[in-house]
This record gives sequence, C-alpha cells and structure tokens, in this order.
Amino acid sequence: MSYGQGEPQWDPWTPSSQQDSRGGTPDWAALAEQSEARNKRRRLLLILGGAMATIGIGAAVTVAVVNANGTAKASNQPASALPSNAAIPGESADPVPTFAPTSAPPPLNPMDFISSAKKDTAPISANTLFPGTQLTVGANIYKRGPSATTANCASGVQGTLPAVLTKNDCTKLFRATYTKDGVAVTVGVALFDTASQATKAKQETDGKSIITSLFGKGVPPFCRTKICRSTTNSYGRYAYFTLAGFTSGKDVTAKDAKVFTAGDDLAEFTFRQIRRRGEAQASAASNQ
Repeated sequence: MSYGQGEPQWDPWTPSSQQDSRGGTPDWAALAEQSEARNKRRRLLLILGGAMATIGIGAAVTVAVVNANGTAKASNQPASALPSNAAIPGESADPVPTFAPTSAPPPLNPMDFISSAKKDTAPISANTLFPGTQLTVGANIYKRGPSATTANCASGVQGTLPAVLTKNDCTKLFRATYTKDGVAVTVGVALFDTASQATKAKQETDGKSIITSLFGKGVPPFCRTKICRSTTNSYGRYAYFTLAGFTSGKDVTAKDAKVFTAGDDLAEFTFRQIRRRGEAQASAASNQ
C-alpha cells in the first residue's frame, strides 16, 4: 500500500465537518509557514498597541504639567493616576500687591527764603555778608577795610536815601569797604521784612539816593564831597548799594573804567551772597 498519493490534504483551520472524511497525512511544512505568519501579525499588533498607549500617557502628563502652572517635576504615573482638572490648583485668589508711583518732591525755591523775614531766619551780620579779609573777583583782588551794622538805617546813608529807607521800614543796614589800587568801594545792604518793601525802596530812589562811604582801618575818607559813582539794586527782601571813588579825593569821570569795574564787582558779589543765603536755607529745609 502506498501513502500520501491521491489523498486530500488535512487543513487544521478548516472545521472537521467540512474536511474530506478520508484519512491522510498533514502537510507539516505548510502548517509551519501559516503559524509563522500568524506570529508576525501578533507581534506587529502588540508593538502598535504599546506605541499608542505611550503616546496617550505622554499627552496626559503634558496637559497635567501645563495645568499645574509649569511645575518642573515630571510625573511617571499613568494618565489614570493623574489628578483631574478640578483638582489642579489654579491662580491664587489673593490680589497682586500694587505700589503707587513715587517721585522726588520738587526742590524748594531759594527765592522763597530770602523774600520774607518769616523764612529768612539764618544768622546775618556784616561778617556773614562780607567774610574774610579780601575778595577775589576774576583777576581783581580787593582788600576788605572797615565794616558796620546799624538798626538805624537812615544814619548810614545820605541825600534822599534816608527818607526812602525809613518810609519802607528798613530794619538793618550792613556796610563794608573794599580797596584796590587807589580805588575804594563802600557796599551797603538794607534789610526789609518783605521783598515788596525792598522793591518799592529801590523804585523810589533817585540820583541823590546815596549810601555814606565808610572809612578807617587804613582807608582814608573818600566820596564825601567829591563826585563818585553809585549803584542801586534789590533782590528778595534786600536792597543793596555801592559807592565807588578814588582814595586820593579825585573826582570820578566816565573814563575811569577801574572805578566802574570795582563798583560792579562789589555789586555782583553782594548779589551772589544774598542768593547763597537763599540756596543754603532751601537746601537745609529740603533735608529735614
């Protein structure tokens, strides 16, 4: 008897009821190929399923990190173990602190302090207005001579100026004399309670409103009977005057430039001294 010839093959995947009832030997090579194909399909499905699951977990962790306000700690838990959106803390309900803008206060105006006796309270005397033994203005050096202070303003002036100072309630008069190369200048500062009084006093002066020259301490009499050059100004509650001439007694003419220069230098110096008083008091008040 021969085997395997003319007999139908047996298919293990076909129900027995559908196979030929005749007996026979299975084709083992075909069965092995079919089994290998089935194993490959199973492995492919497992790989694809694992990749999809990994992507799902990664997406869930990313969402959790964003909703948790960017925490730097990564989670290795599966998506099912992560908290729900309702359990993730959001922004704090406490209001964010705010700060009002700040700015430095405006600087105090020095003019306010030298315009009223109520604010202009720094010590004042002939020595504070005219300090030292000499004065340098540019290339000119002036030697300081005698100085004087009086509450009787009219006693230190002449011409029409006594009446002007008295009418506007002058409270003090400070004087000092400076000399250089045969030229002498007496500078005087009249003090009032208000700036308006000082301004009015200046406006009421005329060509005969002259301060009286101050001599002594090596300075001979000058500008008592001779022609001299005078100036009048005011700043704040101060009116200030100069009288410049020759210590030799010679009259001053329009050509005597050094007399005019000396008078202008002393007038400029006096203005700066008054302004410094205001600046110093404004600065001290700002630092309090």
